[in-house]
Amino acid sequence: MANPSCLLYGPGDARYEDRPLPRITSPTDVIIRIAYTGVCGSDVHFWHHGGIKRPITPSNPITMGHEASGIVHAIGPAVTTLVPGDRIALEPGYACHRCMICKSGHYNLCPRMKFAGVPGICHGTLTRFFKLPADYCYKIPDTMGLEEATLMEPLGVAVHSVRAVGVGPGMRVCVFGAGTVGVFCMLVAREFGAEQVVGVDMNARKLGFAGEVMGEGAGGWGGGYVPDGTGEGEGKRILERFGMEESEGDGFDVVIEATGAEACMRMGVEVLRVGGRFMQTGLGRRNVNFPMGTVAEKEITLKGCFRYGPGDFALGVQFAVEGRFPLKRFITKIVAFEDAVEAWETTARGEGMKTLIRGGGSGVDDASGKY
Repeated sequence: MANPSCLLYGPGDARYEDRPLPRITSPTDVIIRIAYTGVCGSDVHFWHHGGIKRPITPSNPITMGHEASGIVHAIGPAVTTLVPGDRIALEPGYACHRCMICKSGHYNLCPRMKFAGVPGICHGTLTRFFKLPADYCYKIPDTMGLEEATLMEPLGVAVHSVRAVGVGPGMRVCVFGAGTVGVFCMLVAREFGAEQVVGVDMNARKLGFAGEVMGEGAGGWGGGYVPDGTGEGEGKRILERFGMEESEGDGFDVVIEATGAEACMRMGVEVLRVGGRFMQTGLGRRNVNFPMGTVAEKEITLKGCFRYGPGDFALGVQFAVEGRFPLKRFITKIVAFEDAVEAWETTARGEGMKTLIRGGGSGVDDASGKY
């Protein structure tokens, strides 16, 4: 196959096929040979349920994947920042840059966004060759592996979440969810000056990992909390655990909800102080039972996070290049291109932190990043 690709035709129906090779059609195009694609929770949902907002069907299949790294294969005549052979992290969606939403500084919400792996919109990165405009390709230094570069996408989400909700020096931040995005939110909040960062998750092992990468006993990490699952009075117990008094309007300055679970949303509102800020980062059911009355009574600022906006991806790459975060520790499994289903099921079982799938049709040297 010239361009082997992994396509999903519906729930539980993945097929490997040869897709057309991408061609340079714009002066700023870059063709990338994919090295690794990371598995995201949305990939698991697609695999099990056949899409989220747009259905995946036999008549509307989609190449999976959007968290990716690779090596520049070819460039358009107007590309001046990259050359073939450069190692890059991919920001996997590009906007029109012409509409009013783009011009207002919210290109991530562009109605014409071409985001990798979105059914009916754009095929994904679980392929050998992928095309992207040059300004969405981030060159990485030799000190960063291509495996680590796949993490720039979830790190970009975390940067957007923390920046948009306004985390600043001295704040107390509670993050619900200790998956990859949640732990990155904890790390980025610390970089933005948070005085205390607390993690909440049903999985004690993942909270243990969060504590390790945050640095047990180091500045910023306040500890983890595992709910008992009853829901009744859980918010109050979280506040008591971290020395806050609900009756006095005390609580966290910021809550970042990174699970998409309704119960966590409700708890998040409960543990915010009066006048606190709530950021919904995790994607779950589109309609939930949410304590809007409490939001009003406590005058909570409620915000949403969708992917990443201007400067977010670049700042995440900067943090990574500067060695702020132990990225290698997030990668717990790498599978062959032909074993994508194994990767999705590994993530579905909650095993490890981040599973990667090698690029289509050819191996890559983990140490050098060279084919």
